[in-house]
Amino acid sequence: MQKNRIELAGYLVAKPEGRFLPSGTKVANAKLKESYRFVGGDGKTQTHANWHSLVFYGELADVATGYEKDHNIYVEGSLQQRKFTPADGVTRTVHEVHVRSCHQILAVDVIKRERADDDDIATHGEPHDDPSWSVGPA
Repeated sequence: MQKNRIELAGYLVAKPEGRFLPSGTKVANAKLKESYRFVGGDGKTQTHANWHSLVFYGELADVATGYEKDHNIYVEGSLQQRKFTPADGVTRTVHEVHVRSCHQILAVDVIKRERADDDDIATHGEPHDDPSWSVGPA
């Protein structure tokens, strides 16, 4: 059996950059940082960070370009390796996560705030339903 699947959750280091391949396919690239804390042999708390290169294709590229720096996101995809030789002539190998699905992780206070806004609209109606919002003579 073989399987190539990776799941990551972390924070975007910068806003994803979108572009088009020569074939016309939209692609977006981003860097994701995930970290964890542990107690070292000296008894002090330490932090270790991992950095991941993400690649989004097609409609997912549109989703990715809607994200901003520091957004907390979850991605699922496959790990891919590719080699390239830039102008300096030194062959390089990169490992990238080719994203198959993703979503933004919202903090609980953001979700509560959005639910409160939804409840307010449900209770009081849309602003355009209120005659005080009308434009022109009543």
